[in-house]
Amino acid sequence: MKAAPTMVSLVEDYLERRRRLGFALQSEEQRLMCFARFADQIGHSGPITVELALRWACSSSRSTAATRAGRLKILSPFAKYRLQFDPATEIASSGLCGPGHRRLTPHIYSEEEIETLLVTARQLPPTGGLRPVTCETVFGLLAATGLRVSEALALRREDVNLERSLLTIRQSKFRKARLVPIHPTTAEALRAYACSRDEKLPTRTTDAFFLSDSGRPMNYRQIEYAFARLRVQLRWQARGGHPHPRIHDLRHSFICRRLIGWYQEGIDVGNAMLMLSTYVGHSQVTDTFWYVTAIPELMAIAGDRFERFVQGGSHV
Repeated sequence: MKAAPTMVSLVEDYLERRRRLGFALQSEEQRLMCFARFADQIGHSGPITVELALRWACSSSRSTAATRAGRLKILSPFAKYRLQFDPATEIASSGLCGPGHRRLTPHIYSEEEIETLLVTARQLPPTGGLRPVTCETVFGLLAATGLRVSEALALRREDVNLERSLLTIRQSKFRKARLVPIHPTTAEALRAYACSRDEKLPTRTTDAFFLSDSGRPMNYRQIEYAFARLRVQLRWQARGGHPHPRIHDLRHSFICRRLIGWYQEGIDVGNAMLMLSTYVGHSQVTDTFWYVTAIPELMAIAGDRFERFVQGGSHV
């Protein structure tokens, strides 16, 4: 009699099929594999059930209502997929664990913090290897453009047009391609990286733009591990709602600096917001407006502009 497949194997099959459709699923993979290992370790066999989902969602002693709801939300698409093959599969609503996801205030990096991050990244091991150069360039690109980490790592050589200072983002979060103009200094940094990369790895084995020392594409885990190591080394203290500064906060910092700059320059932010929303790949402009209310400095500037407007001063 054929043994029932493990939950790990079912998750691996799901991830493989989804990636064939163009989904990256980096963060989803980590949590779904956590669920699968939990299910296998407790000896669960058979379809996904609400009871199993809740046991996993509540299994961490440090979980909150929001994180438990987030776990169930991540599990839901996988359960719906499994329902096609096993009609006994149950789908647990994220509402079973209370209120769902609440956006936390991000850590907004200062220019000094970003500069220190890049300088320190150059000192990563191995000395003279490609890894420190790749990490420094990726971190700099995220800070200079507000790209998502997955978008930067998915860049192919043909997507980086250094003559026109233009990036083509093909694998965005919402699977919508877009063009991202970059500053000439950013293009020069990418050109310098490409020269260093090709010098250290003269044999081309992949079209990926960012590579590891092995010659393979730099992946999310590698870049996140390097960032976490540098964060500890630099002893950064979180200034947002998260336990510690995150690599994704480089994107948030870019958006906030651009908005603050526009406010300080007297530009009509309301009209410029759509342009910024398109540039960073938000699915709707309200996602960009969120920063005005979530970031204290932006809120203060916006409030000051509105007060002057009410008093008959300049427009908002």
